[in-house]
Amino acid sequence: MAEAQGTPPAAVKGGVIAYLCLEGAIKAGEFYKKALAAELVHQHPADDTGRTMHVHVYINDASVMISDPYPEHGCGFVAPAGFGLNLPVKDVDAWWQRAVDAGCTAIMPPADMFWGDRYAQAKDPFGVTWSFVGPKKG
Repeated sequence: MAEAQGTPPAAVKGGVIAYLCLEGAIKAGEFYKKALAAELVHQHPADDTGRTMHVHVYINDASVMISDPYPEHGCGFVAPAGFGLNLPVKDVDAWWQRAVDAGCTAIMPPADMFWGDRYAQAKDPFGVTWSFVGPKKG
C-alpha cells in the first residue's frame, strides 16, 4: 500500500474499540453519519482500487474504526456474523428510527424489556447488527 496523506489522526475514545473490516469502508463511514449520527474524524484516501486502509468515526462519543479488506496483506474479509455492536443511548426509539430511515433493516423494534431497559436492533447494509439500549419509556 502506498503512503498517502489523509485527514490528521484523531483522539481514540473508549475502552474497547470496534475495528470493522467491511467491503466499502468509506461508504460505511458516510452511511454511519446518516444512520448513527457518526462524526468522521479521520480517513485515509482511497487507493487506486477504491479501498481505504482506515476510516475513524465517533459514534455516541466512542471510536469505531473501519477498513476495507486487504487480503494481500493478511487482512481478509469474512461476512459479519455472531456479533453485534451495542449502543447505550438515552432515546432508543429516535436512534433506531434514524438508523431504519437511513437504510438499516429493522430487526427488532423498540420495546421495554423484562430486564429493565428499552431495546431495539437494526442491521446496516454492510451486515453489522446494531443494538440500541436505554431507559424504559415513561
